[in-house]
Amino acid sequence: MEYKDYYKILGVDRNASAEEIKKAYRKLALKYHPDRNPGDKVAEEKFKEINEAYQVLSDPEKRAKYDRFSTTYQHWQASGGQAPFDWGAWGGGAPGGVRVEFRDLDDLLGGIGGFSDFFRNLFGGFGGADFGGMGNAGPDVRTTRRRRRPAAYEQPIAITLQEAYHGSTRHIAVNGRRLEVKIPPGARTGTKIRLPEAVPLPDGSKADLYLVVEVMPDPRFELQGHDLHTEVTVDLYTAVLGGEVKVPTPAGDVLLTIKPGTQPDQVYRLRGRGMPYLKNPTRHGDLYVHVKVALPKHLSPRERELFTELARLARR
Repeated sequence: MEYKDYYKILGVDRNASAEEIKKAYRKLALKYHPDRNPGDKVAEEKFKEINEAYQVLSDPEKRAKYDRFSTTYQHWQASGGQAPFDWGAWGGGAPGGVRVEFRDLDDLLGGIGGFSDFFRNLFGGFGGADFGGMGNAGPDVRTTRRRRRPAAYEQPIAITLQEAYHGSTRHIAVNGRRLEVKIPPGARTGTKIRLPEAVPLPDGSKADLYLVVEVMPDPRFELQGHDLHTEVTVDLYTAVLGGEVKVPTPAGDVLLTIKPGTQPDQVYRLRGRGMPYLKNPTRHGDLYVHVKVALPKHLSPRERELFTELARLARR
């Protein structure tokens, strides 16, 4: 299994700050975003890889675990990997003492997760099997056998923010069967979609499969609950005099009226332009637009003369 160097993927130093990681991610995500590269499978895979790296390095807990893990895993690889690597020591695999081979199940499911074997083995992604057991009734020592429950597995499935906003349909292959999975509008990271009896087991029974949604970061929006945050840049003249600027939303661009005297980092609120609620998709969060003001870098002699005159007027 290939070790993933998430820092190299994003092109940042191992000591990079959270802001440097975010900046590097946004630059690469914009370059390889599916909207900009329709039908380009290479760009699509690169986008998945970038998102996976950001999923880890933008999360303090995941990043800390990844950093601790890296030395141990690389040492194991350097030794030739003769003995099985102890994923259990890092929290990978399935809980409850049941070992699930990720590659086998991923092959069974047609690789629907969007995450690498390395990510899934390090951070998990499957639920364990609960087979019930023998119950003790107390002093009478009356023992009853609880009904054996079938195994249930979890598999992460990565979706874009656009898919989370509009809803989506995915087709997956499970043991030769083609299944249609509907992802509802408003699905969030952690939302579980149940596929009953989708995974065949060696004893002939079938297990439920839960697809656990992971909404990938979007280079244009930051998701906070049901609200979205985005940035737009206006020139100095629009900020001072007012005007209109095009603002992206998941439903398409809209025009925002900029008031005269708008300050740098001023925030405008667009009601109902955020993410839909899972249980009530007609209800939406809000979109917060953070205004950035671009100052002119080079002034003509006439522009400098006018700015100088404005400065004199302002000081009176």
